[in-house]
Amino acid sequence: MLLCDKPPGITSHDVVARIRRERACKAGHAGTLDPFATGLLLVLLGRATRLQQHLVGLPKTYLATARLGWRSSTGDPDGELTETGRIPRELALPTGRVRQRVPMTSAVRVGGERLYRKARRGEAVDTPEREVEVYRADLIGSDRETADYEIQCSTGTYVRTLVETLGDAYCSQLRRTAIGPFGVERAGEALSIGLVAEMVPAIKDALR
Repeated sequence: MLLCDKPPGITSHDVVARIRRERACKAGHAGTLDPFATGLLLVLLGRATRLQQHLVGLPKTYLATARLGWRSSTGDPDGELTETGRIPRELALPTGRVRQRVPMTSAVRVGGERLYRKARRGEAVDTPEREVEVYRADLIGSDRETADYEIQCSTGTYVRTLVETLGDAYCSQLRRTAIGPFGVERAGEALSIGLVAEMVPAIKDALR
């Protein structure tokens, strides 16, 4: 398993495709990142791809910046931006069990097709709701223009949707710093399947 630090402007699939070409082997990842987001991406090689389903469910930790007084059509900097000038009075994000509606720009399939493809054609559909868990959402700094958070949450949580609960705000920067016991500070390392199993005991049965 390779620990990669994804740069902005490319998809998680782009990272995997490059590694697949370089290594000439089967490859996959354990949890996607939006193109604008940066940070930890777990890339699985060869028979380690068998572990994907056991790794995608690990909790995620993010650093997120909310731009205040603005709205985005997609909840992130890639959408159509509108300045409202209205600064949210409360900067606390919801924690605990939270119901989120899946964004139209997500890769979730509805009717056999990924939502972002429908969005590109201008289609509007009733997207599904999910219950996720936000373990903590710590406000670590703010001013009149931005608010910075460290968020730990369950898999499937859309941080940009979480930020939108503030009202006039969108997620302008997002960086994943950890997936379960794996931190982005270890980016560039290659871990053996045995070491991964030691760090995530729940996957040991998958190796038998």
